[in-house]
Amino acid sequence: MSPFQHGEVYVLNDGAETDLDLGHYERFTSCDLSRFNNLTSGQIYESVIQKERRGDYLGKTVQVIPHVTNEIKERIYAAGEDVDILITEIGGTIGDIEGLPFLEAMRQFSLEIGQENRLFVHVTLLPYLKAAGELKSKPSQMSVAKLREIGIQPDILICRTEEAIPGELRQKLSLFCNVPQAAVVEEQDVESSIYELPLMLQRENLDTLVVKGLHLPDERPNMGEWQDVVRRLKYPASRVRIGVVGKYIELQDAYKSVYESLTHGGIANDCGIEVVRVDSETLQDGVPEEYQDLDGILVPGGFGDRGVEGKIEAVRLAREYGIPYFGLCLGMQVAVIEFARNVLKLEGANSTEFDVRTEHPVIDLMEEQRGMTIKGASMRLGAYECEVAEGTHSAKAYGKSLVRERHRHRFEYNNSYRDQLVEAGLRVAGRNPERDLVEIVEVADHPWFVGVQFHPEFQSKPNSAHPLFASFVQAAMARKKAKK
Repeated sequence: MSPFQHGEVYVLNDGAETDLDLGHYERFTSCDLSRFNNLTSGQIYESVIQKERRGDYLGKTVQVIPHVTNEIKERIYAAGEDVDILITEIGGTIGDIEGLPFLEAMRQFSLEIGQENRLFVHVTLLPYLKAAGELKSKPSQMSVAKLREIGIQPDILICRTEEAIPGELRQKLSLFCNVPQAAVVEEQDVESSIYELPLMLQRENLDTLVVKGLHLPDERPNMGEWQDVVRRLKYPASRVRIGVVGKYIELQDAYKSVYESLTHGGIANDCGIEVVRVDSETLQDGVPEEYQDLDGILVPGGFGDRGVEGKIEAVRLAREYGIPYFGLCLGMQVAVIEFARNVLKLEGANSTEFDVRTEHPVIDLMEEQRGMTIKGASMRLGAYECEVAEGTHSAKAYGKSLVRERHRHRFEYNNSYRDQLVEAGLRVAGRNPERDLVEIVEVADHPWFVGVQFHPEFQSKPNSAHPLFASFVQAAMARKKAKK
């Protein structure tokens, strides 16, 4: 998936590479999802074709109905095993040709399990026309009409809107969309963060509508913890400026989980985060002096050589000026390259991803990746164990010696240079016990300089920040305080 079209690729514990929407589900529900929670058209059609090739259909004509829709339903039933409630999102826009088999499968699914065991919730847009000063309901009416043509009648209508919905418009939506007026739910744009939404939707009684619709016990939830999250977001006790240095910096969703995890780290420390987005290509010839005032620098993951030299310059700034540094995946690798070049004085040190002829490949292709020609889903993917070394910033943050973190990479710290790097001050703070792969590096004589080969941003939650993000923000706060 292109970062320009879909944003980041979100990686699950089992190594599934998915859309960033699954990140939102994990952050809001604290569930650990798997590849069975991500269903695409490609997966469905591939499975149907394989079954046809094996003769599973006994020579029958393979059609969208029933074969494709049956495959979709089978996946839904499988995902619903051992859970009390299954949330199934059909993405896209009603009427899109790609979504029609999924909607038809949901109609059949509803018939099979009984209407008392399912709830259809339709999210729709109420555009606001500034020239007329009014919200328009026609797109919502047409969308629901399309659904009803298919045989799906929404039970709840959630209306995305910039402005409050007048009572008269709610009545109109109820009448034309055949939904009770109490089930027309307003979802107005929030002031500062998506984490305000649960409280807003509770005020609209969405939780009551859902439990009644599914015949569940109607117990009022305790939202005290979530209210504290929102309070810390909107009215933090302090603020820090964090520079995020990347090459897709103009795209909000390209580093979505990174930005969210910084926010989580801020919540954990009652600290607001001002993200300063820095295009790494603008740093190729050196870092402007203004960035010396940053409270922290973070370099996220990525692939390809574009902007890499700028990231290396950002690492150098952080190391030389004592600015807290957090490197994720590629951010760890460029930290190793910078240290090898400027501390060990290994001229031309690099990764073989960027220079296959480098004399000092301090970052090199993983052994099992050599000769690999199929690129799809062939990287080191998913959760692996990491032993955290005592007396390190990472050990202090985690509070335990063994953790599991998610990976997505082909290139790795080259152990041939480990002794030289450690002796010069780049300590190994974490390693994979099974294969002795370096997972975490730290600069020993630095206030807070941590590079990780994994992606901690995929395991952070608003009410439970990832330990390393919380520690990084804490270090940034300490730097800001020391500057006063």
